[in-house]
Amino acid sequence: MRLLLLTFLGVCCLTPWVVEGVGTEVLEERICVSLQTQRLPVQRIKTYTIKEGAMRAVIFVTKRGLKICADPEAKWVKTAIKTVDGRASTRKNMAETVPTGAQRSTSTAITLTG
Repeated sequence: MRLLLLTFLGVCCLTPWVVEGVGTEVLEERICVSLQTQRLPVQRIKTYTIKEGAMRAVIFVTKRGLKICADPEAKWVKTAIKTVDGRASTRKNMAETVPTGAQRSTSTAITLTG
């Protein structure tokens, strides 16, 4: 009887390591239930992600942190994506350009005073 009880306890203790991940799946944070049909002002959009799956959607994140799902095939959504991408590339180009301060003249002309 003791051997049976010890075997049962041993199996119960090893189960969490053998059956890894079962029952621990976490639902994805970015799930769209419905899609926004009304146009969102582009200046309020900070970034976006594209969600693939049962319902394809573009998830816009506003400057206030709101997440809004939209139809990726809608014309205004495609325009907004291009605008946000354009802003990101402009910022990247500006970050890569390092100001050099006041540049010295390369001219060898002599200034006459007198």
